[in-house]
Amino acid sequence: MMKSNSYFTIIMVICLIYSISRWTNTCFKLWLKFGIPPIAILPLES
Repeated sequence: MMKSNSYFTIIMVICLIYSISRWTNTCFKLWLKFGIPPIAILPLES
């Protein structure tokens, strides 16, 4: 049981990293498309 549980955890971590990398890639493309540098966004969020 412990073996399948750790396997499931590894799958979850891989999915999480994949979704985060896709999300950041999409944001980066949007920033390039609209010509907004990422640094200009940071003060607006805080």
